[in-house]
This record gives sequence, structure tokens and C-alpha cells, in this order.
Amino acid sequence: MGTWDVGPFDNDTAADFGSDLDEAAGDERGGIVRGALTRVIDIVGYLEAPESEQAVAAAALVAAQCPQGEPADPVYGPEEPLPDLTGLRELALQALDRITTEPSELMDLWAQSDGGGPWRANIRRLRNVLLPPPPGELHSLI
Repeated sequence: MGTWDVGPFDNDTAADFGSDLDEAAGDERGGIVRGALTRVIDIVGYLEAPESEQAVAAAALVAAQCPQGEPADPVYGPEEPLPDLTGLRELALQALDRITTEPSELMDLWAQSDGGGPWRANIRRLRNVLLPPPPGELHSLI
């Protein structure tokens, strides 16, 4: 696993995903993010790590556009502008749920690593940002 830290873009596959987004035409970028999320959701059997790494990066891009979201990685994340991805919040949540459900190679790899706890904390943080605001908070956002 070409991984150097626990962040969404801290591995070779996700860094390449960021570059691929930059190289794509502007009107294709949203579809690429959506595709990375839906590919993972649609896998019933063993989920390979590369697909999961792309989906975590895609979920981080969606979360970056949500309230309390953090900007995507300025070094390995995409540099080119992305369309509004906030409509993909539910897909991003489903993808993160699938990545953290057996059988998942990425989850297994992190379980065997010293960074497993921080990686899971990062996934929880992304999930919390992607969750829709409670009904009471919705009025304060309007």
C-alpha cells in the first residue's frame, strides 16, 4: 500500500485520483466523483483497496463543500475547480459505510496497521460532516 498517512489523499491511488480530476474536462469532474462513490457502493463481494481509496478521496471532496468541511488536501487533492458536490452527500455516506463493512481490503489493511485508529477517526469525521444537519439547525442555516 503506497500510503504515507491517514488522510483521504495520503496514498498513491487517491493522489492519482486528484490528478485525474485535474486532467478531466470541467463538466466531467462531478461525474468522476459520483462514479468513484457508486462503484464502491455497488460492490457486493470483496472490496479492493484501490476503489476504496478513491471513494474516500471522493467523499472528502464532497465533505469539503459542506458546512464544517475541511478543504481537500492542497498538495495531492485536485487543484482545478470542482462543481457543487453537496448533492452527493448521501452517496458519500453510503460509500464510507461500505468501505468500513466487511469484506473490505482497506479496512483490513488499516486494522493491521498502527494508524488504524487515526484512520477510523478520520472516516468518522468525514461521516459527521456529511450527515445532514438536524432539523433545528436547518432553520439557522437559512
